[in-house]
Amino acid sequence: MNRQMKRMQERQERRAKASVADRREAATTARRSAAPAEGKKKRAGVRQFLKEVRQELRKVDWPSRRELISYTVVVLVTVIVMTSLVFGLDFVFSKLIFNVLTN
Repeated sequence: MNRQMKRMQERQERRAKASVADRREAATTARRSAAPAEGKKKRAGVRQFLKEVRQELRKVDWPSRRELISYTVVVLVTVIVMTSLVFGLDFVFSKLIFNVLTN
């Protein structure tokens, strides 16, 4: 089994464990905050909002440290290459325009 398959299997196991806990929390939250069928929807309080944020952040599949470093390196190299390309094109075009306007 390769690394990618192992990671996928670990993610599925984490999601399965998290989904059981989420269903329990959702059921208790639904019972507590049964909204009225008619009328305006009531805004959730700060405490409820933070609970829901925490629930959503548990579902996030965070990258490992190694993945994070490799993604960061890719982004930095891409930014450097694109910056160099734009600088080079700007330099060449400015020289061309300067030569056209001075002659």
